Amino acid sequence: MEPLMDVTALEAFLTEAFPQVDGEFGVEAVTDDGVIARLNVGEHHLRPGGTVSGPAMFSLADVGVYLAVLSRIGPVALAVTTNCSIDFMRKPEAGKDLIATVRLLKLGKALAVGDVLIRSEGNADVVARASMTYAIPPKR
Repeated sequence: MEPLMDVTALEAFLTEAFPQVDGEFGVEAVTDDGVIARLNVGEHHLRPGGTVSGPAMFSLADVGVYLAVLSRIGPVALAVTTNCSIDFMRKPEAGKDLIATVRLLKLGKALAVGDVLIRSEGNADVVARASMTYAIPPKR
């Protein structure tokens, strides 16, 4: 399915619909099968030991799949997460943003399923992998 929203439209929607996370996330690219999203890592994302927290990585995976779904169906604010499985595989590098490569595996009328690989910027090693399912509200 061809994207309906590009990087600029996705970022504008995120800022408008979710001002509470303005500046936290960015969209690097809309790809053939999803998006590439960024978590702008700050001090509030770190946990003791100098690593990015699990909840921060979950948020990136969640927002990434949300943006991938919206890139295909348009600005539907009420699409919601219904399931998530995440594996934390190695410690992210402190002081580096996290980059999520999101691939939509299924985009149906009612559900979307995405796969997410999260890496520290500039490093090829995957720090976390997530599988997420989103419910898409019926068209009115």
